[in-house]
Amino acid sequence: MKTIIPSEVSSMELQTILQTAIAPRPIALASTIDSEGNINLSPFSFFNMFSTVPPVVIFSPSRRVRDNTTKHTLENVLEVPEVVIGIVNFPIVQQISLASTEYSKEENEFIKSGLTMKDADLIKPKLIEECPVNFECALRDVKPLGDEGGAGNLVICEVKKIHIREEYLNAEGKLDQKKLDLVARLGGNWYSRNNDSNLFEVPKPLITKGIGYDRLPDEIKYSKVFTGNDLGMLANVETLPGSNFTSDESIHLKAQKLLLNSQTEAAWQMLVL
Repeated sequence: MKTIIPSEVSSMELQTILQTAIAPRPIALASTIDSEGNINLSPFSFFNMFSTVPPVVIFSPSRRVRDNTTKHTLENVLEVPEVVIGIVNFPIVQQISLASTEYSKEENEFIKSGLTMKDADLIKPKLIEECPVNFECALRDVKPLGDEGGAGNLVICEVKKIHIREEYLNAEGKLDQKKLDLVARLGGNWYSRNNDSNLFEVPKPLITKGIGYDRLPDEIKYSKVFTGNDLGMLANVETLPGSNFTSDESIHLKAQKLLLNSQTEAAWQMLVL
């Protein structure tokens, strides 16, 4: 296994390793404004939610690695402590990339990227009309993590109002994960797309308590057919459906096909002698 000591590689090399390994990352499209009324729009993939009550999201405009300068977004929220965070999906990903261009402070990235400004209800920064979801946020705090190039600045935001485009709702009026078609940031120039072709569900063991890997029968646990994912699915049942199980690999292959279609119960029934 290759090992790396962060202090022994360049900042750029370290950033490349981290951004490639820690992925996919959701993208916050941050709309801010400075005290003179200059509007800024910029995407950040150092972003996630960290609390539901209160609703708190955090993104990090890091200091630039190459010259240790700060970004207009950070400067703006320190002047006007409000931000709109738009969620990024595939229909606008190229425009989002364009908005990341380092234009001058006086240039409006809404205009440069062709995205549409819309007045927010509670705060000064503009909503992004094309985003499937917009969060109007008040700044709670900014936590600098260092003063060298590459150091993050945690912009801690409390969500005050949420706007959702109705075409992304299902029949029950809830956000539809498949309709959203979200994109996420990877390393380098790479992104990933979350749509029908690559979404899958994994039942959470919250209400039920799976038997666990350690209680799998040896015929199953030491099979040359089943992968770690297969065994994880088989171990996420509350009780074993029998006491004797086949070690026949041809049967294991058939059961594996059922597991690929999330038919765990049927797979177990096939494995019982």
